[in-house]
Amino acid sequence: MMQTTNFLLRRASSSILRRSLSSAAPESASAGMTLNFNIPSETIYAGASVEQVIVPGAAGEYGVTADHVPVVAQLKPGVLQILHSGSSEPEKYFVAGGFSITHDNSVTDISCPEAVKIDDIDSAAVSSAFDAAKSAFASAEAGSKEAALAQIDMEVTKAMGAAVGITL
Repeated sequence: MMQTTNFLLRRASSSILRRSLSSAAPESASAGMTLNFNIPSETIYAGASVEQVIVPGAAGEYGVTADHVPVVAQLKPGVLQILHSGSSEPEKYFVAGGFSITHDNSVTDISCPEAVKIDDIDSAAVSSAFDAAKSAFASAEAGSKEAALAQIDMEVTKAMGAAVGITL
């Protein structure tokens, strides 16, 4: 066990040392990063060059730029922001969850069960959906599958409401 740990530490430290002592500017830093963003019914971006992606991670929101360290993160319901070159305003999507995988070659893959542009969300429909989920939760038997599903609907709808500026 100790040999394995020492080997992994040596390998990690030599990789870090190589990166820190590199004299050449990384090629990907000038080109930005590559984004692949998919939902089951559609590919929103495939190989798109972007400056930054701000991800609503389950452990907290974080930004990804070119040469970001590799990371795998579960997404929570929230706002995914995509900053394009030359644009001061990010493109915003509400995502219901999913996963983000950032690779060491400045490629980030985002896969979500649902995503919708913030501008396409109807505040009245969000309020109505929250009320329906709240009613379903109240009428469901405690600990039942129906109660769990209604609770998920309430949490996602509440996050969607926050994304468009309404408090539920």
